[in-house]
Amino acid sequence: MEQSAKQIEFEQLKARVAQLEAELQTHPSPWQPQGEYPAYEAVSGFVLGIAGASVALLVNVIAAPMAGKDPLQLIRVYLTFPLGEKALSLGTADGGTHAISEGAIFQPVLRKFADRSFFGRVLLASVLSLVVWVVGFYGILSWLQPATCGGNWITDNSVLPWWVAAVKHLIFGLTMAILYPLGRFRQSAAGATKA
Repeated sequence: MEQSAKQIEFEQLKARVAQLEAELQTHPSPWQPQGEYPAYEAVSGFVLGIAGASVALLVNVIAAPMAGKDPLQLIRVYLTFPLGEKALSLGTADGGTHAISEGAIFQPVLRKFADRSFFGRVLLASVLSLVVWVVGFYGILSWLQPATCGGNWITDNSVLPWWVAAVKHLIFGLTMAILYPLGRFRQSAAGATKA
């Protein structure tokens, strides 16, 4: 008697498994983004921007003495924006940069215009980084810093030569072009894969 009760229970369980499998096949799969996913690219660009800013800053710290500048001069110059002129004497005997968020701009632009070509990405990232430098330094900071801090240290060539800022932006852009594939959105196996 006990054997037949187990057999009946087994048949009921098999029927329940078959029913669950049928239900799973009729329900749609979980949400899968279709096509482009700009929010993902902006976030991944922001994260990769941290790497780009770090590489650019490291190169600047290593190369600054070759230009006769203190290795931390660039950081001091950027700190003049919130701290004013006193930032120039920080860490001397007398007394994070905005580039990270630029990655959120670079990643989607590189995907749209130079996704498949490494050299295209390098060229586009170089042009974009120089445009960001010119607009940021000479279109915005040249008037905003004097208006808010009473001085113009960021664009003053005696404090920070123009080419140092330009090269720093170029290094940031090149790092973003190289790291671009790490932040590229790929759909899961359930959807079409974007390589």
